[in-house]
Amino acid sequence: MEQEEIRINEHNKQEYPPMHTAEHILNATMVKLFGCGRAVAAHVERRKSKCDYNFDREPTPEEMAEVADAVNRVIAADMPVTEEYVDMEEAEGRFDLTRLPSGVSRTLRIIRVGDYDTCPCAGAHVKRTGEIGRFNMLGYTYTPGKLRIRYKVGL
Repeated sequence: MEQEEIRINEHNKQEYPPMHTAEHILNATMVKLFGCGRAVAAHVERRKSKCDYNFDREPTPEEMAEVADAVNRVIAADMPVTEEYVDMEEAEGRFDLTRLPSGVSRTLRIIRVGDYDTCPCAGAHVKRTGEIGRFNMLGYTYTPGKLRIRYKVGL
């Protein structure tokens, strides 16, 4: 069995590529289904993770089930996860760069999840979505203006 890659990021936090790649797919799904934008905050760890979205209403249970189903369809499609490097000027017209840390390099690493998602990222990722395992939405909470989704991945 191939050993799972674990990376330590600049904040000394372990990154787990399947969970982090699932975050990309979840973000793209939220944008596609609701137009709410990518997560404004995220806490991604090996055992469980959460993402916060600016959201203007409480979603229905059916909508949240649709989110989980859509994420699992992308995972099951076994899409390639690739990277490319682009100059900051090129990235400015293509991506939301507001969450980039100050002092970031003029060359950005762009992660592409098949034809489903593309965004700047410095994190660790799987090579194909099929390596993620099942996306399980553990729950969600809504407070006015904010939707928090809690999830885990695996069998």
